[in-house]
Amino acid sequence: MEALRPRLLASSLRPLRLRPCVRCLHTSPPNPATPIAHPTAPGPPPPPPQPEAYYDERLARRKRQAALLQKGGARPAEGGLQRRFWKNVSVREVEDGYQVLLDSRPVRTAEKKILVIPRNRPHLAAAIALEWDQLVSAAQALKTAYVPLTGLAARAVDIREADGRGDGEIREGITELMMRYLETDTLLCWAEGQEPEKDGRSLREMQVKEAERVVGDLTRTVWKGVDIRPVLEEGSIMPVKQAEETVEVIRGWIAALPAFELAGLERAVLSGKSLLVAARLVVEWSGEFEEVREKGVERFGIEEAVMACTCEVRWQTDLWGEVEDTHDVDREDLRRQFGSVVVLIHGE
Repeated sequence: MEALRPRLLASSLRPLRLRPCVRCLHTSPPNPATPIAHPTAPGPPPPPPQPEAYYDERLARRKRQAALLQKGGARPAEGGLQRRFWKNVSVREVEDGYQVLLDSRPVRTAEKKILVIPRNRPHLAAAIALEWDQLVSAAQALKTAYVPLTGLAARAVDIREADGRGDGEIREGITELMMRYLETDTLLCWAEGQEPEKDGRSLREMQVKEAERVVGDLTRTVWKGVDIRPVLEEGSIMPVKQAEETVEVIRGWIAALPAFELAGLERAVLSGKSLLVAARLVVEWSGEFEEVREKGVERFGIEEAVMACTCEVRWQTDLWGEVEDTHDVDREDLRRQFGSVVVLIHGE
């Protein structure tokens, strides 16, 4: 045993040999692929940009599409609304005003009543006729985006007929809805003033300038002596209520508007989320306020109304860029809505 002890001690101190866990499947050296050079010859040049089609070309294209549908070139849709059942659109003068005719059928409201445009608004009747002349199928007439003026005029006619019956439910509902927008008016919601400046002005300074312009015009013409405060104070998130006298003056002004002006105000407020901008647009273009309108002052048009309602969005897109098919689409839709209001309320 004593003779074996040195051997056992030497074997215990000998390092262990570990076998590799990975075995090579082949021993050939790697041969990387040789990349092929791309051709240097340029491809065909891109097609030149085409100019935007003019209005007459778009109208002619829609008429050709309508003619193809009438000839049976397209598959009829469910309900038989794929084809356009009229050929010509015209305006006929009647005793109460103007009617828009689809061949010999007058355009009707959602309540199946004939739409009659007042005599002092011939341009509105012509614009509605143009809307229907651009339609390709009868199914498009069921979508308000295709006939915005028709729906807006029908709304005004409904208000006028309700006033004639002594029914003030529609007018009171519109007035209450408009007054709720005054509490959170877009034009009176100003930023904190800590945003990065652009062209030497902060976002708050731009908002204050737009608000002072619109509010100043209104308080000099229709709301004289009214004190309109900003909705949000600097450093606060709770809206500030307007004075009771201010609320009563504005409420009375809205309740006394004629039917067409009230319908236009409703459309403008719902589109721009600003009662002040909508009121300024109505005062500028309605014949009812021609006497109080200031002379020699720059007109407040569609573009000015859009800029006042989108002050914060414009500041952000100028600073960080515009999202395609989002900001531009919203801006054009706002122009379309304000334009329909101007056509509705503008008299001869």
